[in-house]
Amino acid sequence: MSAGSRLGEFGRIATYFRPLAVGVPGAFDLTDDAAILDIPHDQQLVVTADGMVAGVHFLPGDDPAELAHKILAVNMSDLAAKGAEPLAYSLVMALPRAIGDDWVAAFTQGLGEAQRLFRINLLGGDSVSTHGPMSLTINALGIVPRGHMIRRKGAKAGDALFVTGTIGDAALGLKLALGTLTRPVPDADKTYLLGRLRRPTPRLDLVASLRVFATAALDVSDGLVADIGHLAKASAVRLRLDVPAVPLSPAAARLVVAEPDLLIPILTGGDDYEVAFTAPADKGDDIAAAAASAGITVTRIGRVVEGEPGVSVIGADGTELSLGEGGWRHC
Repeated sequence: MSAGSRLGEFGRIATYFRPLAVGVPGAFDLTDDAAILDIPHDQQLVVTADGMVAGVHFLPGDDPAELAHKILAVNMSDLAAKGAEPLAYSLVMALPRAIGDDWVAAFTQGLGEAQRLFRINLLGGDSVSTHGPMSLTINALGIVPRGHMIRRKGAKAGDALFVTGTIGDAALGLKLALGTLTRPVPDADKTYLLGRLRRPTPRLDLVASLRVFATAALDVSDGLVADIGHLAKASAVRLRLDVPAVPLSPAAARLVVAEPDLLIPILTGGDDYEVAFTAPADKGDDIAAAAASAGITVTRIGRVVEGEPGVSVIGADGTELSLGEGGWRHC
């Protein structure tokens, strides 16, 4: 039991987490040591895990409901990029002893809202106390028709490079949260950019279309340039990224006009949780139409070109930009 808790571990499970497992019979109301899931014979299980640590991935004072949304959303983003439908997830929490039941209540309320949005339920997990920073880890399970998971490997000559949504909003939102932007930002733009940082939208509604069109895909979590670099390496191809084609939100575009150097963190900052993917270049119109029917924008931002595996980042003047590693490194 943590110093700020009255319920203790099992009381918290019964009060706050058991309701999140409703709808998963194999979770056994979180009363057993393990859970069980049945997988349709024509489907395969897709497994992913992502964690967040206070002071590294979020600020210690961030709203618990928003943390709950984000930790679930980043895992759903991985499933979306693999063409998988969400199935269930488990949660491991390492909480400082000062964290009380009021924090847990707000966190699980946010988690419940995110579950309903992403059509997934809690399967189980664990909660421990720690003398270090708060740590939240989710292991997410999805299903995909047998043989149809989309890998990073698969891009080939004749493919174009696409991305969903807009890029760089979260990186600018982080600068706002840290107070490191050098100019005033209108309140509406500030609200939008902070929202994109704290409440990302996994592109689950595009899953079926990705399985039809994408030859390779991954979610943009560590920075656009770095992540498409991972795709290029896995596929053993060279990608050309055309910077003027990278989609920006109106809020981000206004900031770049006023401060052009912000284009670098937009391309490298991470936390977008959009999907970058390759697909046959002649399918662009079909992809755009399928995405639009799901309420998602898809933009062509480059193509597979000849050369050593990697990424060429081409600026508005046609010259190649040097951006180093191009994104976040975990260690």
